[in-house]
Amino acid sequence: MRSRYKIIQKEGIYFVTSAVVEWIPIFTTQKYFDIIIQSLKFCKDYKGLKLYAFVILDNHFHLVVSAPELSNTLTSLKKFTAKEIIIQLGQDNRHRLLIQLAFYKKRYKTKSDYQVWQEGVHPELIMNNEMLFQKIEYIHYNPVKQGLVDMPEHWRYSSSRNYLANDHSVIQIDELPV
Repeated sequence: MRSRYKIIQKEGIYFVTSAVVEWIPIFTTQKYFDIIIQSLKFCKDYKGLKLYAFVILDNHFHLVVSAPELSNTLTSLKKFTAKEIIIQLGQDNRHRLLIQLAFYKKRYKTKSDYQVWQEGVHPELIMNNEMLFQKIEYIHYNPVKQGLVDMPEHWRYSSSRNYLANDHSVIQIDELPV
């Protein structure tokens, strides 16, 4: 494994991505997006997560983040959100999605009947301000490239709203360390 896909600097800022297994679209209503948002807020409040940019789409999310124990924090976030998503899918009678999450679960994952997230977060260390701004722009234009909105700040679950519209109603992001 190449070092660019490992968290190698404890104080580093990283671009990370997490996708649902087989890119299954789970985040299609507010309650599912809110599972991620509430978990990010918890990690900010109790685990030292610094959130500089984010986007949540129907089947994945991107973050620009740092934390004292980033790897552990992201593992915790994915574990918690997976449990909550499974509970919510059951409550919403979305059995077809649960069947898919069971079908695509890796055989060696024996502690659950389902697998929500693909393994890993593919962390990329942000090496300089140019890379930082490139990753933030990539994040913000993701919903535009997918044809979901015309302007980045129109996507509710993106920090583009924080930066361009001064709208912190979804989640407060941290000030860039530049």
